[in-house]
Amino acid sequence: MSRALLPKHVSAVVMCQKDPFKALEMFNSVKKEDGFMHTLSTYKCMIEKLGFHGEFEAMEHVLAEMRMNIDNRLLEGVYIGAMRHYGRKGKIEEAVNVFHRMDFYNCEPSVQSYNAIMNILVEYGYFNQSHKVYMNMIGNGIIPDVYTYTIRIKCFCRTSRPHAALRLLNNMPSQGCEFNAVAYCTVISGFYEGNYRIEACELFEVMLGKGMCPDVTTFNKLIHTLLKKGDVQETEKLLNKVMKRGVSPNLFTLNIFIQGLCKRGSLNGAVRMLDGFMKEGLTPDVVTYNTLIFGLCKNFKVEEAESYMRKMVNNGFQPDAFTYNSIIDGYCKLGMIQKADKFLSDAIFKGFVPDDFTYCSLIKGFFQDGDADRAIAVFKEAMGKGIKLNIGLFNTLVKGLSENGLILQALQLMNEMSEKGCSPNIWTYNLVINGLCKMGYVSDASRLVDDAIAKGYLPDIFTFNTLIDGYCKQLNLNNAIEIINSMWSHGVTPDVITYNTVLNGLCKSAKYEDVACTFQAMMEKGCIPNIITYNIVVESLCKARKVNEALDMLQEIRNKGLTPDIVCFGTLMSGLCSNGDLDGAYHLFRRMKQYYDISPTTSTYNIMINALCGKLEMSTAEKLFCEMCDSDSNSVPDCFTYRVMIDGFCKAGNTDFGYNFLLKKIEKGFIPALVTFGRVLNCLCMKHRVHEAVGIIHLMVRKGIVPEVVNSIFEVDKKEIAAPKILVEDLLKKGHVTYSAYELLYEGIRDKNDSKNFKVANFVISAPVASKRI
Repeated sequence: MSRALLPKHVSAVVMCQKDPFKALEMFNSVKKEDGFMHTLSTYKCMIEKLGFHGEFEAMEHVLAEMRMNIDNRLLEGVYIGAMRHYGRKGKIEEAVNVFHRMDFYNCEPSVQSYNAIMNILVEYGYFNQSHKVYMNMIGNGIIPDVYTYTIRIKCFCRTSRPHAALRLLNNMPSQGCEFNAVAYCTVISGFYEGNYRIEACELFEVMLGKGMCPDVTTFNKLIHTLLKKGDVQETEKLLNKVMKRGVSPNLFTLNIFIQGLCKRGSLNGAVRMLDGFMKEGLTPDVVTYNTLIFGLCKNFKVEEAESYMRKMVNNGFQPDAFTYNSIIDGYCKLGMIQKADKFLSDAIFKGFVPDDFTYCSLIKGFFQDGDADRAIAVFKEAMGKGIKLNIGLFNTLVKGLSENGLILQALQLMNEMSEKGCSPNIWTYNLVINGLCKMGYVSDASRLVDDAIAKGYLPDIFTFNTLIDGYCKQLNLNNAIEIINSMWSHGVTPDVITYNTVLNGLCKSAKYEDVACTFQAMMEKGCIPNIITYNIVVESLCKARKVNEALDMLQEIRNKGLTPDIVCFGTLMSGLCSNGDLDGAYHLFRRMKQYYDISPTTSTYNIMINALCGKLEMSTAEKLFCEMCDSDSNSVPDCFTYRVMIDGFCKAGNTDFGYNFLLKKIEKGFIPALVTFGRVLNCLCMKHRVHEAVGIIHLMVRKGIVPEVVNSIFEVDKKEIAAPKILVEDLLKKGHVTYSAYELLYEGIRDKNDSKNFKVANFVISAPVASKRI
């Protein structure tokens, strides 16, 4: 090289070189040039290049060389850069080591260095360590600046203390620091994160009132918090406010909005937002299109997603692996596996190389389609094409085999995984264990858990919960409780799902005292019950005829900060009805909406109507039925509602209502059970209304509610005559009609057939006469 080589030339080449090792090779080669020495500038550029690309070992070598050749007191900026690179890659310990080495190498850290390491610690959730660094800084007499306070504010917000962050913000001027929009937006974001919407809105207005408006980068961070929570309306309000003050949204703003709208399922809003921004002159990029395509696919609008991919291509952007995989996965989840296959073939033709995610989607899709052979073939195809077989691919196949009952193949595959270069993990075992339990082979699943432990795979909460559920479904509760006891020895704490499973099993086994004891033990162990837990306990108390204690649980549920749900009220009403307290059940039914703002469902109405009909209180039952039929009600009568109403009217001797309800039920598209038909037929026959009863028999024939033997009669005339008789005989045989009703019905059907034959005969006789008259 020329002797005129200057450090600025070296710095420029290092910065322009994309390959960090080629840059390092050149960096080292220039040291051989006579008279050339690296300066702080060249060292800094080289360290930045290596750090940016994550080549930390090489970076440390250059740092060590720099310390020997450059005055260490000048290196603070380099150390700060190194810390940030380590932080960006999540290497927190290494970043902290760089900070501590500064002092050791006579580079006294200033407020900037303290800020850099505190920010890294806060970003990765090391809040206590960040506080210690801050206290150390104060102890060393270093005065915090505005960035220090902003980092501290962020720390308070990340630990759900936005009010403390606000106090610190208000205290900044007294510490010689001016307010800034970044600090304000950090606190506002903390308030939104903690669901303090009013405080957040007020503080945003205060910030704007003080003449501070965030730049687009700061604003984007704020709206990202809001859109994660799905609050699109509030975000749009804030956007309008900052746009009025001259802040122009950029591409990141658009992408954040589209991501938030898609997560919320507001796809039309996302499309409108994209069109609106494009009209304003903002050009979407690959990320924009991919975000929208992913959102559409996740919400099962895959064909629309494909149309946006075509728009993306027309606008000069090439789809990437994420684009193709989103659409393939979308089609597979929709069960449109043929479309997924065709789309993949087209994508490969255009240069797409399928990866492990592509094959996982296809395997899942074929299993969902019930084609296990094709799913296995896809897995083998991935192996043949040199795809690195990772744990995700193996677990996808193991899951599909297990869920489709191919448990022996799943076990074989799991045992062969290590030979194929990928060891199973506990989740692999969990998938097979779950498959065994669902097939009822719980003892085999238990032995597989022991095998996993012997091989060094530690079972997790899912492993134990799956086994417990399996034993509880077989009502083998002793084994289920033994597993709970063994969980502690494996370092796994039973959670609310564990206890709920056991409580439900005990309740189903009518071991009501054990339910109470297990619930108490759960509380003592510090496991917080949820509404499902309380529902099981309420059911247990009702079944044990301790309905008053069950009612007391309503208050306890509220005291625990939970809201009783419709299942809880339904259980209590059933308990009161079973206990003969119909008034209490009706009172609770009315109180449910009045005091708890829970609207009754069809099931809830059915509990009350069934109880009222059982006591023949038909006027109240009919009143509730009319409420259900009200156009404003979300609870419409179902097949069970009509059945109990018909039964109730028939038992009460109100044949007209029973008959009319039966016809109304059929009109609504419900097919009543034979027992319901039988009850109405018996009532009509008792009242000597045989003509209407025979009409019901013929209606049943027209609706196809006949014994199977009728369908074996192929001649229409014979079938028409025989079907009603066969049906009546079947109703008698099954005990749905009395013998006296049977006799009346049989005679009525015969008379009707005779009448029909008589009419036909008359027509035949009179026809020639008519022709003569013509």
